[in-house]
Parts: sequence; structure tokens; C-alpha cells
Amino acid sequence: MKLILTADVSGLGTPGDVVEVKDGYGRNYLLPRGHAVAWTKGGEKQVAQIKRARGAREIRGVEHAQEVKSALGALTVVITQRAGDGGRLFGSVTTADVVAAISAAGGPALDKGAVRLTTPIKTVGTHSVSVSLHPEVGFELPVEVVAA
Repeated sequence: MKLILTADVSGLGTPGDVVEVKDGYGRNYLLPRGHAVAWTKGGEKQVAQIKRARGAREIRGVEHAQEVKSALGALTVVITQRAGDGGRLFGSVTTADVVAAISAAGGPALDKGAVRLTTPIKTVGTHSVSVSLHPEVGFELPVEVVAA
């Protein structure tokens, strides 16, 4: 089955790549989750559009990743969530919440795939979040979660 990726799929490719996968993997995993669309001749136009959108928010190289890392290191990232007694959150903090908090703090717009939560954040306090800007540039960003 020939597909056009619309999201980053580890071990397979990046958005805009045309890939050949087994029918079951494409039909049961990639297509329902929106990670890919079926390849058509008209879909080739979509490939260029997807690659342009990816290029706008992509880290351009190791030097650029180092600059973004230093900019993020100077930020104080605070996430406000509803919490109960004892500091336990109603729900948990997601990678989308972290990316939104980075943008709200004046940081660069990141893709939520660049942020990894090693353990679920379900309590108030300071937590460490892994950020991978480039295969060679990754670091731990302290994130403070406060009760609303």
C-alpha cells in the first residue's frame, strides 16, 4: 500500500514522505490515526504543501537547535492546572500543554512530537520534561505545575 505521511512516524518517515507499507499496517494504524493519507496522482501536490509547512517550523540544523535550546533554557515555563487537596491534578499534563506553555512564556513554537514526558505529570510541583530539538541536541526542561 502506497501512502503519503502527514505526521512523523518513527522508523518510517517524516511528513510529506511517500512510503510503501503493508496493507494491514496502513489500513488499521496509519490511516485511522491520521498519520497518513492514501497516495494518488493528485496527492503529489499535497506532498509539496506538507513539506512547505514542515519546513516553516523545522529546526534547520545543529546550530539553530543550539540557539533554540539556549532560548528555552532562559525561560520559566509554568503550567496552571486544576488540582485537588494534596496537590493531585484532575487529569494530567500532556505534551500539548507543555508546548502551549512554552509558547505562552515567549518561547519558540515547537512541534509537540519534540516534547517527551518520561513519566506522566499528575502532581503539582517542578517536573523535568525531555525536549529533542535535533537528533544531536536534546535536553531536560524544568516545568513548574501550579494549582489553579
